[in-house]
Amino acid sequence: MELNCNIFKLAKENNFFRKEIITGKNSQVVLMSIPPAGEIGEEVHDVDQTLVFVSGRGEAILEDKITAVGEGDLTFVPAGTKHNFKNTGSNELKLFTLYAPPEHPPGTIHKTKAEAEAEEHD
Repeated sequence: MELNCNIFKLAKENNFFRKEIITGKNSQVVLMSIPPAGEIGEEVHDVDQTLVFVSGRGEAILEDKITAVGEGDLTFVPAGTKHNFKNTGSNELKLFTLYAPPEHPPGTIHKTKAEAEAEEHD
């Protein structure tokens, strides 16, 4: 991955649930695509997470507070915050997310949420 890229184009073209595109010492960029009626799933990280939505419509649920999200919106999730993101639209919800520090191993690709969940339980 080049250090300079059009992140919005990459995110819109991504069809994987989760795809790591670059990992540094202190942060990481990951693309995500959530199908209609799909969700990331409730979780809590030990790292800060910033999500930027590039297409679609959804809901951000932070500590049980629901906020609508869509193209151009940014949601910051501080470490230790219970959160989930749901697709409420009829098209894929596309986004990129930044983890600081990194959350996933470099090269991580999960084609589906089920694949991601299976790996987490290994």
